Amino acid sequence: MKKLSTLVLAILASSLAPCIWAQNPSSAELRELAKENDVKQEELVTLEKETVRALQLNDGALFRRLYGEDFAGILPSGQILDKAAWIATIENSNTKYSSFFATDVRVRLFEQTAVVTCLWTSRGTKNGHSSFQQLRVTHVYVYGQRGWQAIASQETLLPG
Repeated sequence: MKKLSTLVLAILASSLAPCIWAQNPSSAELRELAKENDVKQEELVTLEKETVRALQLNDGALFRRLYGEDFAGILPSGQILDKAAWIATIENSNTKYSSFFATDVRVRLFEQTAVVTCLWTSRGTKNGHSSFQQLRVTHVYVYGQRGWQAIASQETLLPG
């Protein structure tokens, strides 16, 4: 009986070993995953900087490519805009920016989804009056066949 139980345990151990090893990636695999995550983070930081540049130029072309068809953006006023309304707002804006920056960009990756937060700081004129704004912005991106696509945006105007 003791020999039989030892044999059963040996068979179970040998059949489960590949499963146990598969769950523990090698250090080379971990380095490769870290490298992939670094590349994704750099891509998303670049997209945030391209976004503020497109806003500064009142250029909707980037948003046509970058924003998903089901995009929903929430302005500081609480107004919800879909992709078409967002682009129209940008292209028809009467705000002229002298500077627009994205700083404090933070990226959190969750497999094929990313949450990016940052601080937008802009200076310019709106309706002929001097303007300075700082907003905390959150973008949600999903990675698919077309690369990163923004599916949601939330802007919060900071006081002052």
